[in-house]
Amino acid sequence: MIGNAVRVMRIATGEEADDVIDDGKDPAAKALGAKGGKKRAENMTPERRAEIAKKAAESRWKKGG
Repeated sequence: MIGNAVRVMRIATGEEADDVIDDGKDPAAKALGAKGGKKRAENMTPERRAEIAKKAAESRWKKGG
């Protein structure tokens, strides 16, 4: 955490360049995807959301993480 604070200070004072990593994805598309996920969750019943969450948790446990 302290390392990040020092980096922010160096960027602010111009000692270090602020290199933004481009993930190659369109920011507008990412925003729309996030909106779609929220809307999908709103339209689901609590039981369906719980079912999906349980399946995801089981999948994570199978992988060992």
